[in-house]
Amino acid sequence: MDTQEISELKELLSTPKNIVITTHKNPDGDAIGSSLALYHYLCSLGHTATVITPNEYPNFLKWIPGQDTIIKFDSDTKVAMSMISEADLIFTLDFNHLSRSGDIEAILAKSETTFIMIDHHQQPDTYATYTYSDVGMSSTCQMIYHFIEKLEDLDKITKDIATCIYVGIMTDTGSFKFRSTTSTTHRVIANLIDIGVDNTCIQETVYDNNTYSRLQLKGVALRNLRVLPAYKTAYISLSQKELDEHHFKKGDTEGFVNMGLSIEGVVFAAIFIENRKEGIVKISFRSTGDFSVNEFSRNHFEGGGHHNAAGGKSNLSLSDTVEKFISILPSYKNLLNQ
Repeated sequence: MDTQEISELKELLSTPKNIVITTHKNPDGDAIGSSLALYHYLCSLGHTATVITPNEYPNFLKWIPGQDTIIKFDSDTKVAMSMISEADLIFTLDFNHLSRSGDIEAILAKSETTFIMIDHHQQPDTYATYTYSDVGMSSTCQMIYHFIEKLEDLDKITKDIATCIYVGIMTDTGSFKFRSTTSTTHRVIANLIDIGVDNTCIQETVYDNNTYSRLQLKGVALRNLRVLPAYKTAYISLSQKELDEHHFKKGDTEGFVNMGLSIEGVVFAAIFIENRKEGIVKISFRSTGDFSVNEFSRNHFEGGGHHNAAGGKSNLSLSDTVEKFISILPSYKNLLNQ
């Protein structure tokens, strides 16, 4: 985002406007954190801002300041459609293609208002009037911090805004251990703590509030874990029956894919989760080093994301999806064994 675009955005935001902020389907910590951080910031400027998510988000995010104002498109469609139709500006956060917005896609595609994209995923689309894209950034939340910085408004970052930003950076960096965590990321985090963020409390609230059923489900995932040494690959599968037996709630499988990646010698991990309601198998991929799960997912499972973290889906059965995955691996044997 160049100086001219920043100047134009300053002008756009200089007078009160109706603004919609939306994010991707099945929003995670970075999606919710960035949306609410921007919501608080825009409200402080005198705008009427509304966060609209395509659907529900995990319970471990339902304490973040402002989350009670979020409108969920799938359960409050008429209100959400009205807000979108009346918007002067629409911010799309943490996704870079309208297809990632679920059922909101058709409404967004018809809108003729000004779009502003802020996102850190690879291969951004061109639907937005203003695009702030940086694939090297740790998270969209870190980009929101720098966006406010570009607008010369860092002094407007309150404790609530700082808390929202911290949540997204923390969750999207795996508690600051992923390669995307840079010295700049740590300086941003230090500034957020100086503003008043309770980092210990956030860590405990997000990661340490397990239910008994979730821990039991984690045990099932570990039991289903398989390792393919020839390809330095590990995968987990969870059926709908297994999810139902353990009272699955959105977010319960968060981080499970990393269990496979933690095994010595494994550089590629996947988890396959059956979703009968949507008629698909949801997939998460993780890798270390130079193996691009973004390309792997785009090429074979209608997905994408980052170099070392991506998602995808399959319309096949759970067993057929796993078989397809295994059948593809020989083509990547050399890459996986470098």
